[in-house]
Amino acid sequence: MRHFLTFSAAACLLTGPAFAQDYLDFQSPTGNIKCAIYSGGDEASVRCDMSKLTPSYRKRPAGCEFDWGSSFAVDRIGKGYLACVSDPATNGNEPVLGYGQSVSLGGIACVSAKTGVTCTNADGHGFSIAKAKQKLF
Repeated sequence: MRHFLTFSAAACLLTGPAFAQDYLDFQSPTGNIKCAIYSGGDEASVRCDMSKLTPSYRKRPAGCEFDWGSSFAVDRIGKGYLACVSDPATNGNEPVLGYGQSVSLGGIACVSAKTGVTCTNADGHGFSIAKAKQKLF
């Protein structure tokens, strides 16, 4: 079974040394791609949701009982994957990550380009997504 990702504001309310964590979100200039990066302790993940796309992947992730096909993710370690999700990654008020700009958190970096958004972990695994095509690596 694959990962089930849910990012929420409630997860960011935990405080203190045992719960040290960070969260940032952004959207592409077109607003079609919305992403959230979460880092806490030894864990980090990024998830990007797309509102409009021509799906490159048509097989439901094993064990997924929620929405899939328009959400992509990568963890601090491991390859990119189709996310099985039950709610949006962001709240709709995320800042725009302009073309040519990048953000990073917890060993995960994302770059915005006219050709889409690419997010990778330190091992070079991740995803590259655009309306016309999505790629996991």
